[in-house]
Amino acid sequence: MTDKIIELLKKSGADAYSISDTVTEGWEFYFIKHQLDQNRVRDVEHINVTVYKKLEDGKFLGSATEEIAPTASEEEAGKIIDELCKRAAFVKNPYFELNKESVQVENKSYDPEQMAKDYIEALLQIPETSTEDINSYEIFVEVCKRRFVNSEGIDVTVTYPGSAVEVVVNARNDEHEIELYRMYKAGTCDKEHIVSELTNTLKFGKDRLNVKPTPALGKATVLFSTEDAASIYGWAAAKLHSSYKYQGYSDWEIGKEILEGVKGDKITLKSRKELPNSSNNLVVDQEGAALRDMDIIRDNVPVNYWGNCQTRYYLGIKDSFIVKNFEVEGGSRTEAEIRNGQYLEPVEFSDFSVDELTGDIAGEIRLAYWHDGDKITPVSGGSVSGNLNELMKNIQISKETKQYNNYLIPSVIKIENVTVAGVE
Repeated sequence: MTDKIIELLKKSGADAYSISDTVTEGWEFYFIKHQLDQNRVRDVEHINVTVYKKLEDGKFLGSATEEIAPTASEEEAGKIIDELCKRAAFVKNPYFELNKESVQVENKSYDPEQMAKDYIEALLQIPETSTEDINSYEIFVEVCKRRFVNSEGIDVTVTYPGSAVEVVVNARNDEHEIELYRMYKAGTCDKEHIVSELTNTLKFGKDRLNVKPTPALGKATVLFSTEDAASIYGWAAAKLHSSYKYQGYSDWEIGKEILEGVKGDKITLKSRKELPNSSNNLVVDQEGAALRDMDIIRDNVPVNYWGNCQTRYYLGIKDSFIVKNFEVEGGSRTEAEIRNGQYLEPVEFSDFSVDELTGDIAGEIRLAYWHDGDKITPVSGGSVSGNLNELMKNIQISKETKQYNNYLIPSVIKIENVTVAGVE
């Protein structure tokens, strides 16, 4: 169908075009406890077409996007393309150019049946007890084959895996019972990661049943040791996104240190073409640009912008792409060295959010550990808040790293002067 759409686009009034045709083979399994309740197989195809129109003698470039069903007739597809050309004429973006450089790809093969089997085997290894166990879980695995074509000569097909597992964990005592929900996304299954994370979740559930109120600490040292830390580094990555820069949302400049008066560790952030088990090992981004390893920030100094071809063109950035995998280099101290003194370690939030525009962080504590010398107390309630533009001036990050899907980050980050509103 894609080849037929290309023929129709060449005959249409489009000045440029791009097509993304993705075929997905997916397997789904739904378990109650460890008993299979139901399963199903998905085999779907989605074809998305974007049409571009030059306006006012090429001063502007309008665009419009629509999905065309793979079962559409030639007449139906032609009508959609004609409508896209009309719609694109109403969008007046400053002119930009699409990606042009072709990419050679060597695709690997993946077995969704084996991926699902790996998840089931991993979940059977979780050390459940009579008071902490798995209530239910759902496994989603898929292999995607995506062909990207544009009018500038790019025609590339990539094959990549994707998976997710949703797990509900229960913990109970004589008085009450609680649930903890987890979702893990990846490419293929990382058994060791799943077992480690869910083993910790069982412990968190047990500790949630025996908490004390979070003390009102005011300004305190907070240590982040879970996936929530990835969103802190995501803030730094977003500040170098070409769209943020072009729209004036970021004042970070290439070659200029991002923060003044830094007393703690500095950040080195990189793009990685591939990370083990990442769901984003795609070779090219969604606009056909080749992915590669690239420094984004080096010791708190930006060295490259990244992002979509439109805003890169406006900024004059010629050799970049939409980053899919991120790596943050470890610091100078071990995790054991960082874990000293008094600090609060939140491990369970009702929600933890980072505003990428302002740098504000906020999270309502469901479970944290108050480390007071040799004494560790599970606590709940209250919140953490602050602004990363100030907080990132005094941090400690571990030498050891840990991967969460497409983020490879230090296993812990310790931040001074976080506002902790307690309930005690």
